Amino acid sequence: MHAVPITLTRLIAKFAPLFSKRVWEHVQVLVVEALLAPGKRTVSAVLRVMELSQERHFQNYHRVLNRARWSNLAVAQVLPEMIVRTFAPTGAVVIGIDDTLERRRGQKITAKGIYRDPERSSRSHMVKASGLRWLCAMVLAEIPWAGRVWALPFLTALCPSERYHQQRGQRHMSLPQWAGQLIGLIHRRLPGREVVMVADSSYAVLVLLEQVSATPGVSLITRLRLDAALYEPAPPQAPRRNGRPRKKGARRPTLRHMLEDPQTPWTRLTVNH
Repeated sequence: MHAVPITLTRLIAKFAPLFSKRVWEHVQVLVVEALLAPGKRTVSAVLRVMELSQERHFQNYHRVLNRARWSNLAVAQVLPEMIVRTFAPTGAVVIGIDDTLERRRGQKITAKGIYRDPERSSRSHMVKASGLRWLCAMVLAEIPWAGRVWALPFLTALCPSERYHQQRGQRHMSLPQWAGQLIGLIHRRLPGREVVMVADSSYAVLVLLEQVSATPGVSLITRLRLDAALYEPAPPQAPRRNGRPRKKGARRPTLRHMLEDPQTPWTRLTVNH
């Protein structure tokens, strides 16, 4: 076992109670190697950086991620406190939320699906890719020595496709629903702090906006067309009624009308022309 620098050991000491003693010894080495490894930070790459490519029991490092019992949710509850205390000690905490696609193949990767590839697609041409869809929450903090805002991820959630849930008889959750759960966790983990969530137009959903508006101290900034067609959630289908169930409910006023209506308390929007 390679020695871990004392400075780094003191920094990550808060995570030690979340792991068993044997697993924690390998976790410390993986953290150090991940900081030094260039390119993709796979377990094999980080082992080569620390000259452990010939390690006889190299599988113990892989088992930290695929077999050892520890809660990533518990880790995500400790990590944001450290990030906020270091990079955003005062003022509002700005958190970005977005989904990303991890391109993976293989029969054992059961949660993979077919999604739109944002890097290769354009407005006129859509490219699909197979992989895992993750929803990430990141603290957007200005790093003094970098001179720019960095996104520091601290919480991720796997969002399988609708087909994955249908094959297993489970209730499917859309990206805005997953985002609502993550926002609730973040709000409970940062009590007394004003949290500003930043997302793209994929999360401009009325149900999510109403949920955020009912959460004290939390705001959501997203993009939405002024003439976007807004609808209520689809009502449940009446029993013994044939036909395709409804996908949307009654029509709501457009965003332009909501901005002009002073009785809309939950809209704090910035319109860029």
